[in-house]
Amino acid sequence: MKVKALLLTFFLITSLFVGCTQQPAPAPAPDPTPPPQTTPPETTPDVTTTASIVDNAEAFEAAISNSGTWLIATVNDISTENDLVLDGEFKNGKKDDAGKDIIQRKIALYTQDENRKVTARFTLTAPKLTINSPNARIQSGTFKGDVYVSAQNFELVDATVEGNLFFTTKEAQDTFKMDDNSKVTGETKLQQ
Repeated sequence: MKVKALLLTFFLITSLFVGCTQQPAPAPAPDPTPPPQTTPPETTPDVTTTASIVDNAEAFEAAISNSGTWLIATVNDISTENDLVLDGEFKNGKKDDAGKDIIQRKIALYTQDENRKVTARFTLTAPKLTINSPNARIQSGTFKGDVYVSAQNFELVDATVEGNLFFTTKEAQDTFKMDDNSKVTGETKLQQ
């Protein structure tokens, strides 16, 4: 008899719990009208104004290619056995007095502080560096190897070329600039 009473009590308690639990509310029917379509504003990143900060030869070579960036900044010495080619035409994100985009390419062999004071200088070593990008410069570091300039308006700014500087066209030679803090240890001449 005790077993029957115990089973009956268990059955009643279980029935109470099952009967008293809340069932989840049914999900609302879907709205037959679709939500309005919104198109995000078209934004095209201006990859021409980005910079590459590189610390190895492979990254440097990618950054100086015609699909690289306008500014290539090194954060240490880099050495390669490959000939290097600075290729392509890039905008630096600034406008000239007439409102036109400024074309420039810069190999920055240095780091700087928030006041733009050079804090460290680096050396890039390669057998040969060919400059095909217009308005290019090497700034505040050392390139070890020969430089061949085919583009106009190439500059050395506070930089050293430990090697020769050859111009492949008269125009490239005539538009070359070098500040008083720069030097070339080898020959500087037209070599067509």
